[in-house]
Parts: sequence; structure tokens; C-alpha cells
Amino acid sequence: MGELKWYVVRSVSGQEKKAKNYLETELGRHNLTELVPQVLIPVEKVFEMRNGKKRVRERNLYPGYIIIHADLGHGEVDHIITSTPGVIGFLGDKDKKDAANNKPVPLHISEVNRILGIVDEAEQQTTATLDKPYVVGELVKVVDGPFNGFSGNVDEVFEERKKLNVVVKIFGRSQPVELSYTQVEKEV
Repeated sequence: MGELKWYVVRSVSGQEKKAKNYLETELGRHNLTELVPQVLIPVEKVFEMRNGKKRVRERNLYPGYIIIHADLGHGEVDHIITSTPGVIGFLGDKDKKDAANNKPVPLHISEVNRILGIVDEAEQQTTATLDKPYVVGELVKVVDGPFNGFSGNVDEVFEERKKLNVVVKIFGRSQPVELSYTQVEKEV
């Protein structure tokens, strides 16, 4: 067995998961999983408020790209990867000789560490990032907690704590209330 290196595979944008599944199936069918032990789609978790409900979804960090850990010393492996439905080909550096010979160019270890670091952080992160952050002066509606149903304006945003100070009218008086991102949604 040769050396395992990280490569970037281009795929049809929006179909990365399908291409990854096809790729894993084909590699398993040809008994090549030890030559390609990892196929990754770098994603981050974001939450958004829809109809008063908090929804967590995954967003691709690099749309149209799949990261693979592979030993391409066998000619069969790169052919199977590039002939998989949804896969366009390998990403190469035009300035390098290997790319001119149409051979895949591996990622530098610093790039791999950065990408894997982002993926690990996203998996460990319990609170996801907000898809569309709040801004001061924006009108929001409280959807959770004791002030459910009240509307108010954002007075302060605490991005690091994922909290807001919202000024709501209670019995005709303006009152500042600290709420988490999950307790409010943007007024349309």
C-alpha cells in the first residue's frame, strides 16, 4: 500500500452528498475502501428561525467540493473516483507539472489541518451559528419564554453569547429584556 494523501474532488454543486454516497458505494463494491478510508464534505451547523421554530441545518463550507483521503498509487482508484456520477474530477494546481499531466495534486498538510479543524469544531459545537445575524434597531417577535407574543426592537447584540437586548412594551412602558437568539425571530 502506498501513501495516503488528501485530495479535493470537484462535484456537481448541490449534489455533494449524492456524489459522496455513490463514491463510497463504488469503492466498497470494488473492495477499495482501504485505499480511500475517508470521504468528507466539510459542513458547518447553522440555525435559523422559521415559523417560530428553531431549525438546525448543515451548510456546505465549500459548495461543489468533496475532500478525500486516498492512495492514488493504483490507477484503478482515480478512475473509479472520476467516473462516479456527480463527480467532475480532481482539483489541481495549474502551476504544477502534475496538473499539466492531468494527475491529481494533493493538498498541503496545513490546508488539511485547517479544513479538518473547521469540521471538528462544527461537530463539537453545541450551539450553532445564526444564519442571519440580528442588527440593532431591527424589529423582532418573541417566540419563547415569558414574553412570548411580544414584539420589540433590538437594542444590543451580544454575538459571542448569542443573546440580544430587546426593548418590548409592557403595560405601555418600554422595558429592556435580555433574550437568546432562539427566543426571537425576525419580523417580516
